[in-house]
Amino acid sequence: MIKKIAIAELKPGMFIHDLNMGWLDHNFLRNSFAVHDEADLRKVRETGVHEVYIDTAKGLDVAHAPTSEETTRELHQRLEAIAEEEPAPLRSVALAEEMHRARKLHNEAHRIVRDMMGDIRLGKQIEMEKVEPMVENMVDSIFRHQDALIPLSRLKTHDDYTFLHSVSVCALLVAFARTLNLPRDTIKEIAIGGLLHDVGKAQVPESILNKPAKLTDAEFDKMKNHVVQSKIILLHTPGISQIALDVAAEHHERFDGTGYPNKYKGDQISLYGQMGAVVDVYDAITSNRVYHKGMPATEALRRLLEWSQFHFNPELVQAFIRSIGIYPTGSLVRLESGRLGVVLEQNAEKLLLPRVKVFYHAEKRYYLPPEEVDLSLSQDRILGHENPEQWGIDMRTWMPA
Repeated sequence: MIKKIAIAELKPGMFIHDLNMGWLDHNFLRNSFAVHDEADLRKVRETGVHEVYIDTAKGLDVAHAPTSEETTRELHQRLEAIAEEEPAPLRSVALAEEMHRARKLHNEAHRIVRDMMGDIRLGKQIEMEKVEPMVENMVDSIFRHQDALIPLSRLKTHDDYTFLHSVSVCALLVAFARTLNLPRDTIKEIAIGGLLHDVGKAQVPESILNKPAKLTDAEFDKMKNHVVQSKIILLHTPGISQIALDVAAEHHERFDGTGYPNKYKGDQISLYGQMGAVVDVYDAITSNRVYHKGMPATEALRRLLEWSQFHFNPELVQAFIRSIGIYPTGSLVRLESGRLGVVLEQNAEKLLLPRVKVFYHAEKRYYLPPEEVDLSLSQDRILGHENPEQWGIDMRTWMPA
């Protein structure tokens, strides 16, 4: 049985099933392992994690601890309550109308970030005259219809992860900031910070960035130092705003003071750094890497909600969930009818009832003629999210054209 326990209850003889933290926040070879002695225990505590999941079939038990099923059920109920609190921002154009523009923007942003990282490696300066118009266009696109650009962020390849992660964080931050009703000029600066937040990785050897095995302690320190390098690069970039700098310099700080590089706590972290932290972790844990399998978006949102008890500002996590919905566009979901489908578009008034393209019958295990279903006008309902890999489904086939 899998149970969740407080770190104070962890002791030698237990088996950790899940460290319950983002993979970039620790340097263990894997997320599950036995705690053999006090040295293992000390290393786990040094990560700053507050709660872990243990496997009682492989190690000692804690009788009163809640099971993972109980925890998941409680978190999902909280997600649903958050989604119903207020409507999502309205769209000004139809999804199909914005989709073509969004694809071109996504490709162009990818190219700009890739070229920029290459230039930084050569000692060149960031060309803000290229960055600012691109970000302005991305902001415009998301204001017109965010369900066109944001789902494209899910389509990453291993080799291009660093570049596409920056594009994704930029787009997600715009949607997030819009939900917070921040001024348009401020949203643009937050987005610039999102696009540039990882420029310091240009100073990290690719052998470390793409290493398919455990990083050594020295390599892990170099990886974490990318935040400091990002700040240095941006401080020498003419035209960069303090808002954009805050996003880049603080996106690995944590609300409880366990982050890096400065271990800022609470309101020591700017609003923009707190926003960047939430979005950066969400995109990282939903993305596939050579050493890390991405989790479904809804599961990632549950994790963020769980971690907001300690690591993130709870109010901001709830706002982020409302900004993209608990079944984000591009997610695979199972309906009560037994059908599987991809979420095409959020229903602004009813985030639990998005528009879905159904194409597979989970119980009978065969493909169906694709059909678009607006769940706000249907008797069918979402039972939960599904992992495409478990069904052998390539989501790129079913994304909006």
